[in-house]
Amino acid sequence: MSDDRAELALLLRRAQRVLFFTGAGISTGSGIADYRGPDGLWKTRRPVEFRDFMASASARVEYWDQKLEVWPQIRDAMPNPTHHAIARFERAGRVVAVVTQNIDGLHRKAGTGVELLVELHGSNLEVECMSCHAMSEPDPHFAAFAATREAPRCSACGGHLKPATISFGQSLRERDLSRAIGAARSADLVVALGSTLSVHPAASIPLLAVERGVPYAVVNRGQTEHDTLAGLTLRIDGDTSEVLPPAVDAALAPPAG
Repeated sequence: MSDDRAELALLLRRAQRVLFFTGAGISTGSGIADYRGPDGLWKTRRPVEFRDFMASASARVEYWDQKLEVWPQIRDAMPNPTHHAIARFERAGRVVAVVTQNIDGLHRKAGTGVELLVELHGSNLEVECMSCHAMSEPDPHFAAFAATREAPRCSACGGHLKPATISFGQSLRERDLSRAIGAARSADLVVALGSTLSVHPAASIPLLAVERGVPYAVVNRGQTEHDTLAGLTLRIDGDTSEVLPPAVDAALAPPAG
């Protein structure tokens, strides 16, 4: 194991309340394209803002059409070694929260418990009514939209239905933000994985722990906005699926001798 990966393993071994903060880079190994990446959806289609979704029938159709384009990829994707390594560390009782910017639901599929998982930007694995906030399964709604090309409505109240993700111009859910802030204020180690740490307010969550002098490790392929942070303890440039699993294995291994 290289020196930086050994250092990550040591940080994990010493910690009892780890906050994992994850971004799109951890899911590319599961076939989930980064919307902002060179081949991402937003390179070819303009994202629909929340106010337009609520105000315009044509915007709602465009929104559902964009979601339909990526739904089979989201539905069929499976967790990769990064997701499983986080869940393994969680089962050891050493995780205070998994705070993710991702909307692919892969942490859930890997077994991360709902009591520890904070999906700051929501999830594509549920559909939410914008009026009564009832949740439902996505597949029937996508099938109906594909057949009719009409944006789905809530069967209970008639409100507009939307995959339960946070759109541009839509506020984060206060409960999720509060849970993430609380975790950052109680963590004794933060590990950011696969994020450029450029999307706010999400990217400010690790900084709440750093302000308390908590060790902070960042693993990402390519630059991040926290690379020059004074409180950064460890920076590893690489694929999270190659870096995190062996570090977790080493951290959880019984002490030698």
